[in-house]
Amino acid sequence: MRTIDRTRLQSLMQREQQKFVADRPKSATLFARARKSLLGGVPMNWMAKWAGAFPPFVREARGAEFFDVDGHRYVDFCLGDTGAMTGHSPSATVSAVEQQARRGITLMLPSEDAIVVGEELQKRFGLPYWQFALTATDANRFSIRLARHITARPKILVFNWCYHGTVDESFITLADGVAKARRGNIGPAVDPSVTTTVVEFNDLRALEASLKREDIACVLAEPALTNVGIVLPQPGYHAALREITRKYGTLLVIDETHTICAGPGGYTRAENLEPDFLVFGKPIAGGVPGAAYGFSAEVAQCILERQNLEDCDTGGIGGTLAGNALSLAAMRATLQKVLTKEAFDRMIPMAERWTEGVTKAISEFDLPWTVTRLGCRAEYLFAPQTPRNGTEAHDAMDFELERFMHLYAMNRGILLTPFHNMALMSPVTSKEDIDQHTKVFRDAAKELVG
Repeated sequence: MRTIDRTRLQSLMQREQQKFVADRPKSATLFARARKSLLGGVPMNWMAKWAGAFPPFVREARGAEFFDVDGHRYVDFCLGDTGAMTGHSPSATVSAVEQQARRGITLMLPSEDAIVVGEELQKRFGLPYWQFALTATDANRFSIRLARHITARPKILVFNWCYHGTVDESFITLADGVAKARRGNIGPAVDPSVTTTVVEFNDLRALEASLKREDIACVLAEPALTNVGIVLPQPGYHAALREITRKYGTLLVIDETHTICAGPGGYTRAENLEPDFLVFGKPIAGGVPGAAYGFSAEVAQCILERQNLEDCDTGGIGGTLAGNALSLAAMRATLQKVLTKEAFDRMIPMAERWTEGVTKAISEFDLPWTVTRLGCRAEYLFAPQTPRNGTEAHDAMDFELERFMHLYAMNRGILLTPFHNMALMSPVTSKEDIDQHTKVFRDAAKELVG
């Protein structure tokens, strides 16, 4: 297989940066202005990670595309890193938001929409009881607190290179078998090894050895790793995970925030998982902030038995804006009219087409790369074999090469998620969108090999 000439890569990157800057004078002007009031010139610190000299400033977005202030059109495969998996501003969600905004935005009181959304989530995921938050991070935090409360155990367990938003306990990794804070972990409250045990995904022996100590309240798990490239579970892994957690009295929290790409009921319904808690955020409200977390009947009973009405507003669970009327109206419309089975029946074949196009180009130029897909989500990695765990996936990452591929694509009207090489399909992503990416990807590969 071919190796990448780094001198050539650097030369190509320099050319692409020059093109990016020259073609976006209005974005450059706005970025210079932003640096005078926004830290680093961006509203969130990770927006600085886009591959260009500055991020393109967006003029408008609709469906599976957006336009920047310089008039460039982009096919959007990032889709808000799943937050806009519905496509940008789906009409049903927009209509619901417009109507609810006139009737009231936040009240700290329930609406009928909350019941309808709870009933819809019951059908999709199989868990009987639900609560709401504004982000999946919060829903994960609340689930962890409840799991500790129920089990009276101090620790949680996560998988190496997992993704659970900004949950403090999840920023831990393994280095030569030793747990330590992940690189880039900003101001951890404590050494994460105090709160968290970490093992490799797909390693059942390590999982059971950790749970045997009976100090772990819950396993917080993505059904498949998604933020370090897609790492799929080995056959039988989830059945064993559920058996082992039950054996040692450990609760199981399944985080479907990214793996909702597997279908309308996420990986949980697609593979008949049986979690104690389930978290679903990002696209649930079509881009409006919102998230949900559900419980089994047994967990719900434990929560209610331990609930103290006098102190329930100061227990570290909830938020003034959680479950607000606007979010719930958006959730109801999105679940009932946008993220439907019919939508996934269109989205998944588009991801299959994307995967086939990228795979063909990789083979044509004999590159040591591979492609993995989960539902309507697909990703290429700079490794010749499909990774089996977080370490293998992380070791396949190549920051310099990744930035070139992203910038090359962005200069030709294609947007991938900035953290890795992920492409996500929306209900309105078209075959033409897919084929445009395939052409751009092939052209980039051809230039890399000379």
